[in-house]
Amino acid sequence: MIVQPRDRQSSITLTGEVQARFRADLSFRASGRVVARTVDVGAHVNKGDVLARLDPAEQAADVDAATAAVASADAQLRVARATFERQKALIASGFTTRTVYDQAQEGLRTAEGVLEAAKAQLGTSQDALGYTVLRAEADGVVTARNLEVGQVVPAAQPVFSLAQDGERDAVFEVYESVFLGQPDSRRVTLALVSDPTVAAAGEVREISPAIDAKSSTIRVKVSIENPPAAMTLGGAVAGTVKAKAQNEITLPWSALMAAGRKPAVWTVDPKTQTASLKPVTVGAYEAGQVLIKAGLEPGERVVVDGGKLLSVGQSVTEEGGQS
Repeated sequence: MIVQPRDRQSSITLTGEVQARFRADLSFRASGRVVARTVDVGAHVNKGDVLARLDPAEQAADVDAATAAVASADAQLRVARATFERQKALIASGFTTRTVYDQAQEGLRTAEGVLEAAKAQLGTSQDALGYTVLRAEADGVVTARNLEVGQVVPAAQPVFSLAQDGERDAVFEVYESVFLGQPDSRRVTLALVSDPTVAAAGEVREISPAIDAKSSTIRVKVSIENPPAAMTLGGAVAGTVKAKAQNEITLPWSALMAAGRKPAVWTVDPKTQTASLKPVTVGAYEAGQVLIKAGLEPGERVVVDGGKLLSVGQSVTEEGGQS
């Protein structure tokens, strides 16, 4: 056949998963025993919705104690203020000493400080009581749950995972060899594996800089533009990316020979009608054909069948004029 290069654009299709762009692990800010759970996995929640409650008995007792401390400090402040005002009037008339006046003034300042400290402790106790209620921090879907009613949970232990509403990503685990090719662009065509008619466009927004040690893959995140309602969280999607078009020569498998350890093909000189073995560079191997990246020039005649019977310099007669 007479070889002619052709523009060829290959594509790669991989399977990934739809995930939320923003995901948060929710936890209580206080320790305690779970007394109520109001949502389960898959539930959609709005910002501020109650997800679970802890037994508030301990925190409520702390609030009561702090409230009593504030009342006591306020009473002490009133007494200290009255004492100071009396000493202030007496010292102006000369009926008390400077030492007693200073002591009354210091007692007033101390009482004011005690009251401020008691109020701060009350605020802290009230905050701790509020921490016994776990609320959603944003609109989204609960994707994981790690608690049951009656369970004692420590502070900061993740008990819910919340996938926030809004932007969605298609996440792929890609083998490093895929990056050896040159993609045409960062655009990716996405389609549901279960229903290929549900499609969307995407763009690569993040490529992990490290290879996963267990799977030897690289995580690639593709932002989904206007995701269809059918592309729900956890849905399997097929992502297709096209490589840059390359000018390559395609030959059938039967044309490929070897010159030592290098691939080669038999070419026929049109003037002398003799065969010669010419080394080539193979760009890729495909079913039934090979892609020649370098080594052949347009218009050269290549033996595509019977090459194993040829020797260098042997005369070749074409039959059928295949081209």
